Amino acid sequence: MAEVRTLLTGRGLVESPRWHGDRLYFSDWTAGEVVAVDLDGRSEVVARVQSLPLCTAWTPDGRLLIVSARDGLLVRREADGTLVTYADLGRPGWNDIVVDGRGNAYVNRGDFDPMAGEAFRPGFVHLVTPDGSVREVADDIAFPNGMAVTPDNSTLIVADSYRHCLVAFDIDADGGLSHRRVWADLGEGTPDGICVDAENAVWYADVPHRQCVRVAEGGKVLHTVDLDRGGFACALGGPDGTTLFIVTAEWRGMTETEMVTPGTGQVLATEVEIPGAGWP
Repeated sequence: MAEVRTLLTGRGLVESPRWHGDRLYFSDWTAGEVVAVDLDGRSEVVARVQSLPLCTAWTPDGRLLIVSARDGLLVRREADGTLVTYADLGRPGWNDIVVDGRGNAYVNRGDFDPMAGEAFRPGFVHLVTPDGSVREVADDIAFPNGMAVTPDNSTLIVADSYRHCLVAFDIDADGGLSHRRVWADLGEGTPDGICVDAENAVWYADVPHRQCVRVAEGGKVLHTVDLDRGGFACALGGPDGTTLFIVTAEWRGMTETEMVTPGTGQVLATEVEIPGAGWP
């Protein structure tokens, strides 16, 4: 494995890395900012949304969607930087998002607030179609986290952190989900953000085990990148699609006033052999 280099540091709870154009976009949940950084470490804030969680996805026509969890909205960033409502998700608390090649947005959430000490209830996935309609397409995911779509638009993979597995669904013609199955049993692995590569393997970031892991369908571990702090999410990108970006921070816990140690959020990069594919 190539050397791991630091692109950016001094951030808070960093999440949702997405390669677009010639830069990596990520969210700093602590600051309520969406940030773009290039391969030389030059960065700028491209949107501000006071939301926790604060996850993003790019549409096929190149527009940025942002989950405004506090407001229960999916918003779109316009060319002038303003934010407009893309879809009303009905209630607050939404988490991750992925948009497939047809413009279908999948947004997930747990059905309880662990930060408020609520009792556990399993979560679900909703579909937002390009016309803005919203409907539930999957349920009974214990703690839904990162999601990815395979490059042929046929499969949605969801990280279930509490059940330590990756769950897959067939994507139907209307965007609905069917044929639910466990794509990979991760043992003690705790998947957060994920991405897919051109060999149909999945990289997942792991907070408690401080690593980023590449697994094949079924769960065989193919590669591991060890980290010195929690790995929250990962994305493949760069000019050749072979740069693995990992966002990390020192995790304290969901019930802490500061869930990560302030200033410990980092964006890391390392080169891998197999390029990214699919979405994000």
